[in-house]
Amino acid sequence: MSQVAGQTPGSNEAVSRSIMEDMEALTERIRVRAYELFEGRHNGDGSALNDWLTAETGLLLTPASDLIESDDKFELQVAVPGFDANDIDVSASQDALLVRAKNTHNHEKTEGSVRFCEFGEKTLFRRFDLPAPIDVNKVTTSLQKGILKVAAPKAEKTAPSNSPTAV
Repeated sequence: MSQVAGQTPGSNEAVSRSIMEDMEALTERIRVRAYELFEGRHNGDGSALNDWLTAETGLLLTPASDLIESDDKFELQVAVPGFDANDIDVSASQDALLVRAKNTHNHEKTEGSVRFCEFGEKTLFRRFDLPAPIDVNKVTTSLQKGILKVAAPKAEKTAPSNSPTAV
C-alpha cells in the first residue's frame, strides 16, 4: 500500500496558488486542443462548443468514485489506474477533498517504430464537497491496486456555550 501526498489548510495560500496555476494551465491545454480540432474541420459551423467538450474529455480524466459517510468519518475511493502515488495529490479543507493527479506517457528508446499508442497526458482534477466539516489534520490516504482511498474523520462538534448572551 502506497502513501499519497497530502496538503492541509496550514499551507492554504500556497495550495490555493498551486490549484489556480494548475487550473489555468489545464484551461490553456484545453483551449489549444479545442482550437486544433476547430482548425481541423476547416469551418466555423457553430461546433466550437463540441470542440471544447471533445478537448476537455480527451485531456481530463473523470474516474469512478464513491463517498461513504459513517457517524464519525467520510471514506472516499477514487479509481486511479495508471497513476503512481507520487503522481497524486490530495488536499483537504474543512468542507471538501480535492484530488489532483497528472501522468504522462513517453516512449522510451526502443527498437522499432511505434505504430499505435492511445496513451497520453491525462489530468485528474476532482473536488468532493462534504456535507459536514472534517478534521483536516487527521486525513489519511493510501493507494492500492489503482484505488485511492481517503479517510477523513469528522470534526469534533463543539458544545454550545453556557455563557449568557446579551439581548
